[in-house]
Amino acid sequence: MVTRREAAIFLDIPLEMARRHGIPSRLSEDELAALEKNPPAWLLQSRANRTGRKPVWVRLECSICGYYETARPKKWWPEFSFLYCDDHGPDEVPAPAPGMIRSEYDGIGSRFIGIVDVGL
Repeated sequence: MVTRREAAIFLDIPLEMARRHGIPSRLSEDELAALEKNPPAWLLQSRANRTGRKPVWVRLECSICGYYETARPKKWWPEFSFLYCDDHGPDEVPAPAPGMIRSEYDGIGSRFIGIVDVGL
């Protein structure tokens, strides 16, 4: 069995769209494979409308321990130099390179801190 969220990730659609088009909260892997093999009109239209500028889902991965999750990217997220999860303290993050200024962004995904290093 897979969850609606896992199905949305697999089909590369927003969770809201999966809910709106009646994908159940749990479905079998065979049901999911059938959706992919014979996509309904709304899924075909969604894929046709995709511009490719912004991904539907992104993989967030801790640069320290490798923990990861899949999340919907937010418009305000910059290009991160690296991410670390809340299992780690700031002292475990490598120092910025000489001549770089560091910014931290809390609240990335469910438990990540994003780091952006930019040159002066």
